[in-house]
Amino acid sequence: MTEGPQLAQSESVKRYEVFHTDCPARDVLNHVTSRWGVWVLIALRGGDLRFYELRESIHGISEKMLAQSLRALVQDGLVWREVEPTTPPQVTYGLTQFGRDIGEPLQELFNQLDRAGR
Repeated sequence: MTEGPQLAQSESVKRYEVFHTDCPARDVLNHVTSRWGVWVLIALRGGDLRFYELRESIHGISEKMLAQSLRALVQDGLVWREVEPTTPPQVTYGLTQFGRDIGEPLQELFNQLDRAGR
């Protein structure tokens, strides 16, 4: 059986070789753990938000960084994006099931830190 550097096939189940630099799972992990990706996921755990609501909820993030973070998280399937055809367009973001699954342990981490007084 011949395997590529990033994916191994085992009985039709994809396995990611996360230690290889060209593994697509690494990109998702980098986006989730980026400086702002974590905060976007945590902010959206409270419910769907429009772009400016999201920006207001994450202190210190610029519009540019929020847009870049959202673009990457949407591409990775963690966040969904809905555009309402109004003038100006209203864009709403929310977590996909995958995003909720990833965000849950992050939220628990913050809860643990809060209980520890950090």
